[in-house]
Amino acid sequence: MSHNNVSRRTVLKGLGVTVALPWLESVRVFGNEAAKGNTPPKRFACLFQGDGISPPDWWAKGQGDTLELGPSLEALAPYKSKLNVINGLFNRNAGGGHAKCTGNILSGVALQRGRIIRGAASMDQMLAKHNEEASAMPSLVLGCEHPVSGFHESQYSMVYASHISWQNSESPVPIELYPSLAFDSLFGSKTGKLQGSILDHVLEQANDLRRQLSGSDKVKVDEYFSSVRETEQRVKKLQSQSTDEAQTKARSAQRPPDGLPGDLRDYARSMCDVIALAFQTDRTRVATLLLSRDLSGQVYPFLGIRDDHHSYSHANTGPDYKKIVKFHVEQYAYLIGRLASMQEGDGTVLDNSCIQFISEHWDAHNSNQLPVVLAGGLSGTLKTGRTMDFMDAGNDRRKLCSMYLALLNRMGIERAEFGDATEHLAGL
Repeated sequence: MSHNNVSRRTVLKGLGVTVALPWLESVRVFGNEAAKGNTPPKRFACLFQGDGISPPDWWAKGQGDTLELGPSLEALAPYKSKLNVINGLFNRNAGGGHAKCTGNILSGVALQRGRIIRGAASMDQMLAKHNEEASAMPSLVLGCEHPVSGFHESQYSMVYASHISWQNSESPVPIELYPSLAFDSLFGSKTGKLQGSILDHVLEQANDLRRQLSGSDKVKVDEYFSSVRETEQRVKKLQSQSTDEAQTKARSAQRPPDGLPGDLRDYARSMCDVIALAFQTDRTRVATLLLSRDLSGQVYPFLGIRDDHHSYSHANTGPDYKKIVKFHVEQYAYLIGRLASMQEGDGTVLDNSCIQFISEHWDAHNSNQLPVVLAGGLSGTLKTGRTMDFMDAGNDRRKLCSMYLALLNRMGIERAEFGDATEHLAGL
């Protein structure tokens, strides 16, 4: 590897392994890229929690250093200068109830009731298409809960309740449920068949690379390799978990096993780790993570809770559901923390991203306002450290799609309208 061929697209390659590198300052010194190549990319991710939040504990007030967060959001306190906590937005075509409120959470269009699935491409997939030539993977679409079929009592398909990313009006993007396969997608199809760490297969190239880097970039690469190893170990730990020894032996030649990880804490954080690595190395610039779907059957024994997520959501002011909401926000905070620790140019990967947390309801069946948090400044195009309240702005000025229209524009997609919106969200 010579000085002349080190670039932002440099990867380390082994047998069946491709290890992309993070954004390196040293490239400015001995690379041959145009000035435009020195600008870090902008990224978008959305983390979704089904069935709403606990309204009494979901609040924020103040700005900047004086910003205060309610109990549900307290895990975000270390990053409050990087946040926009937005109150009062609504999804006009959701209309309350279940199923149809989730299928259009990233598109804002009216969904069709009955056996024919009809919606629209979601904004994350528009971004994926816009960036498809700039990154190796159009997007990551991940989930911690299996999609379900059938129909809700409202006669809307449960396909809508299980997917937030849609490639077109008729087809949701398949969700990757297995952390090991999501991890493999970043480093090569043969990753799961390798012995030892994937980094063992590119060690010689990695050592050659380090000799060419600046001191700060050496630290950055070492931190990145440590993140890869930690994520790899977490994924392997999850993969080894099984509740049925006979089934484990029967599928020992496959990766991953049929069973999903049993501990949601490790499961969710592994998925967040994959997103963080993908953003750090520019393998993709778009990701969604369904932590729990609409009408969720997710269970949380580690919280001392015995029943399913959706059942508790009907008593969303109670202590049990408050624990569930807080858990979801903690996963969001974990991803923010990972991205905030990754240096990139004069800032961090978080500074060049917009990471959204959202649910389809404010409480169990109320979509007249939605819980929305954005983290990251999109390369300085999005002011942070704010609380914003649109509840009394009038319905035409508090559309969720107005926010999406503004974000699409700041990420390079200029549109006159999106969903039900023709204007950008004022003040964003």
